[in-house]
Amino acid sequence: MEPLTGYRELPSQAMLAQAQANYQQLLRRRTVRDFDSRPVERAVIEQCLLAAGTAPSGANQQPWHFVVITDADRKAQIRAAAEEEERSFYNGRAPEEWLRALAPLGTDASKPFLEEAPVLIAIFAQKYGIDANGERFSHYYVPESVGIATGFLISALHDAGLATLTHTPSPMGFLSKLCGRPEAEKPVILLVLGYPKAGCQVPVHGGIKKPLAEISTWL
Repeated sequence: MEPLTGYRELPSQAMLAQAQANYQQLLRRRTVRDFDSRPVERAVIEQCLLAAGTAPSGANQQPWHFVVITDADRKAQIRAAAEEEERSFYNGRAPEEWLRALAPLGTDASKPFLEEAPVLIAIFAQKYGIDANGERFSHYYVPESVGIATGFLISALHDAGLATLTHTPSPMGFLSKLCGRPEAEKPVILLVLGYPKAGCQVPVHGGIKKPLAEISTWL
């Protein structure tokens, strides 16, 4: 253990103003499916990854790994593999209820953004670790930890002025092979990022957020 450093307490008015400003900033975030091909500076992405790495995790084991993909050939391979799984999903595996929920988004098996966007980040959850002696040890609260880190990453990218899309083709085991990741890691999210394409459209209903009374309870 060590002394707490870096904590900053704000006066109540400043605290509220900061909370309101943060809410307004995140309220502008939208999921984007049409990306400009302009490259994103590597240093920006690296700083956002460092922000993601500050997330809390079970026993502080940080059970995540982020693979950043910018190579055009690799992105094309990922698109081909993802669309193969998506065709299976839309043509039989998906329950009707799920397809009805997706209908307002206008999505289908075609995923051009996987090639058009300048950057893909494949997010892997580390199911277990390997110590210095080559012995396996358990990781704890892996889904929760990776989910929090992913939220940090999306928020950091948004703050930096970039748009994102969380893409989850299922199954996505193909990412392990294409990214050269070990058996201990499971791919969980393919994060697409870049600049929105000029004239980009987003779903109207996506901007309607549930009111506070529906998402929280005070006891």
